[in-house]
This record gives sequence, structure tokens and C-alpha cells, in this order.
Amino acid sequence: MRSLEPGAFEITGKKHRAIFALLATAPHGCRSRTFLQETLWGASCYDTGRQSLRRALSDIKSALGPYFAELITTNNSEVTLNLSNVTFAGQPGQGVFLEGLDILEPQFLDWVEAIRNNPEQIHALFRAPSASLPRPPVPTVTVMPLLSIESNPELTVLGDWFAEEICRSLSRTNLLAVISHLSSRTLAGRRVDIEVVRSKLGVDYCVCGSIRQIGDQVVTDVDFLDAETGRILWTRQFSGTLQEFVSDPAYGLNNIVTSVGNAIASDTLTYVRGRPISEIADHRLLMAGVSLMHKATLRDFAKSRELLDEAITRSPQAAEVYAWRGKWHVLSVINGWSSDPSRDTKSAVGNTARALDIDPENAFSLTIDGFAHNNLLRRLDAASDRYEKALGQNPNESLSWLLRSALFAFQDSGNSAVHAADKARQLSPIDPFKYFFDCLSATAYLAAEDYERALSFANNSLAQNKRHLSTLRAKITALHFLDRTDEAVEVGNELRRRQPNFSVNEYMSAHPAADYQSGKNVARALRAVGFQ
Repeated sequence: MRSLEPGAFEITGKKHRAIFALLATAPHGCRSRTFLQETLWGASCYDTGRQSLRRALSDIKSALGPYFAELITTNNSEVTLNLSNVTFAGQPGQGVFLEGLDILEPQFLDWVEAIRNNPEQIHALFRAPSASLPRPPVPTVTVMPLLSIESNPELTVLGDWFAEEICRSLSRTNLLAVISHLSSRTLAGRRVDIEVVRSKLGVDYCVCGSIRQIGDQVVTDVDFLDAETGRILWTRQFSGTLQEFVSDPAYGLNNIVTSVGNAIASDTLTYVRGRPISEIADHRLLMAGVSLMHKATLRDFAKSRELLDEAITRSPQAAEVYAWRGKWHVLSVINGWSSDPSRDTKSAVGNTARALDIDPENAFSLTIDGFAHNNLLRRLDAASDRYEKALGQNPNESLSWLLRSALFAFQDSGNSAVHAADKARQLSPIDPFKYFFDCLSATAYLAAEDYERALSFANNSLAQNKRHLSTLRAKITALHFLDRTDEAVEVGNELRRRQPNFSVNEYMSAHPAADYQSGKNVARALRAVGFQ
């Protein structure tokens, strides 16, 4: 490890180099002091490890001189490497990871071996130029391998795999930070001590549990804990044959992943309710803002804007926060809550442009920019381009698939719309706005002329948000084409109560599907229940 400036500095000590390797491969370049000292000096004597780490950091500071402050930030609990000032030389795969760095501490050897067995981690360092960009603070979650009560080797492997799959599913959302399975695995093989987990991994929440066999049934007991208080937020039990667990990767997983997302959103809203914004912890701001954005009342929607503004004040270089505020402006227009649609349209595009200025390759920011172009500017070509680029950056971006589904539906490509909507629901790990996914799924099935499925999704959406105008229109359309006229009229009266000044002509003048058959079908259904 050396400076790009010839002769400025070079780090030669084994454990000093190891510290840089550990930091460079960490999320956002950050490791807890506990993790560093136990990985490099063992866990047998805490005080010795702490003193050794402090001495090593002092040596590094002396070697770097004035460059130390540009590269390393420390506090009482963490050490952070500024990845924006780090360049990874050479090419991945040119040699064995950390070959010749002969440190014999068991935890360090386990860590090196784990990365050698998963070279994708190293490859990612070379192809992710935006990895060092700041992200907004969000709740951090770890998923511990399920503990085999009988120390059954086969169940131990299954419990480890189960935890890894949960990690992968949760990591698909930008509303959570998920500790890597490799890091969580270092604490496996013992009963979970939540204070140790919080100290070592720096998490807010923890998924843990056990796995056992009763006859031909495999039984898993899974708990979700608040890592700060140790409070159990929920507990779940799943059982099935070993073959069911192995043959169906989603067996039991989907319920756990959805429950984690819902519990964090609910816990966050409970935390912020009645609390001054200045006292809200950084990692809860964005989650609370996004959750309230998708609630049914204007009061909650307005409060979400305050939280998003505060999140930007605290994280002014975080692209995702600007993208979420852009979405807020889009929703204010399409939900009929904007007092100045023209101004909100400009604000929506301005916020997504700011997000893409910060990180042009951010999949979520590209998605919301497409959303604004599609729903506000009626630039379907630009929206299609943004969604394609977003999915090129992250094929698992669920919102990209969902909004792409809506675009297909607007353009009368029903089968493509259904495929994209189904994909979006499969990928969505956290649902503070599940109603939105169900609403656009209804839109997709309307375009495919599967009106029974469209009605089912519309009902699911309204069960979660009965005031959502777009879903009411989708339900009216499905009922109309199912010849259930009396029910369609009843829902039409509900829409009229919610939006007294609604006009089909104004709706068609602004809607991106107005020139397509899907838009004309909606207009036909709305006119059939008395709208002009």
C-alpha cells in the first residue's frame, strides 16, 4: 500500500497493511474497532487487542504524515477509510488475495479464506466507481446463521444457507444497509449475545434463530430483535421436509423478508411520532420519510416532506435522498395533492437531476428520473431509456421493474407489463408502499385484459390505502369490463367523494397513456359511471 505520489509514503508492516485491506473491502470503508482488534489480535484479551490497534493506528499516522487526515477517520468505536481517495491498482484475478501476508490469527485467516472463496467481492472494487459516494444513513441489519440445536452438520449448513438467502433478499432495497453474510458468519457457532453483535457489527436490528429436526420435519424458529434494546419485535416458525427447504429457495424466506421490512418501517414510525425532527436519529430519517410518503393521509404526506428535507440537510451528497424527494413531488401531482402541479413537476425533475449529478450510475435515481419523465412530462421515450439504464446497473432494482411495467401497460404491451410487474413483486423486500406495487400490478393486468386479476390486485391495494385515486380508477375499469356495473358505479361514487373536481377530459390531457388503447379503456369505464 503506497501513495500514487512517488516517495510520499509506503505502508510495509504486515498488520498495518492488513488494516488497510480490511477497511478497503468493508461497506463504505468502515469497520468497528472491535472487529479490527479481534480479527488481527484475537479475542482472548480485549485490552491487549485494543492497545495493539491503537498503537498500529499511531504507526500508520506517523507513516502517512499529512495524508492521514485525508485517508483515515477514527472515533471511539469505528475506523473509516476514505474510499474516494483510494485507487485499486492492477486487475482482479491476477494473483491470490493477500498472498504472502503471513498473519496467523484464526479470525484473519478465516476472513481471507472467505474472500478467496468469493472473488466477486474483489472484482466489485474495480468496477464500482460510485462505491465511495456517500449514502444516507439507513437502518443496519444483520442476519445470523440459524443455530442447529443438535449440532447437526447438515442442519448447520442449511441454517447458514437460509441466513445467506435472507441477506441477499434484504440487500435489494436502498432503505436498509445489510451486513455481509461473511461478516455475520464470524459470530456463528454460539448462542447470540445481542450486545456483542451490536458492538462488533454496529447494527440496529438482528435476525437470528435456531433450526432443528423433528421426525422428517425441519423446524426453524426465527426472531427479529432491536439490537439496541434486545427487544423481540416478532418471532416466526416455519416447518417442512428437508427436501422442501432445499428445492424451494423461497420456502419461508418471503414471509421473513417482508416481516423484517414491515417491522422496521413500523418501528421507525413509532419512534418518530411526536418527536422533534432535531432529535430523530440519522438512520431513521429516510425510512420514516419514505414510509409516511406512502401513507393515505395528506398530513402524513406533508410530514414526509419535512423529514426528507432534513435528511438532505444532514446528507447533502447522498443521491438517493434527492431521488426520494423527487418521487415526493411526482406523487404530490399524480395523487392530486399539489397546489401547483407545474412547480412540483419542475421540482421533481430538478431533484432527480441533482441525484444524477451526484451519481450518474445510481439505479434508483435513474428509476425515479424515469418516473418523473413518464408520469409528469409524458416523455415515454426518456422514461424507457432511464429504466433500461437502471436495470443495466442493477437488475434487482424492484422499483425499476415496477415502473417499467407501468410504461409497458401505458403502451398496450400487456404481456410485457405483467412479466415486469411480477418480477418487481418478487424482488421487493420491504413494503412501506406495497399498495403501490399492487396498484401498478392491477394496471399491468388491465393492459393484458385479465380483469379478474386486475380487480384482485386493486382490492389488495385499496385494503392498504383506500384513498389512492389511481387504484380506484383501476378498480372501476376492471369492474366495467367484467360487466359488474352496479359495483363500478359504487366505486365511481367513492372516487367522486375523494376527488370532487375529477374530469375525464383533464385526466386524458395529462395521462401518458391517453393516446393508447389502455388509456382509452380507462376513459370509457370512467364515462360509463358518470364522469365527464
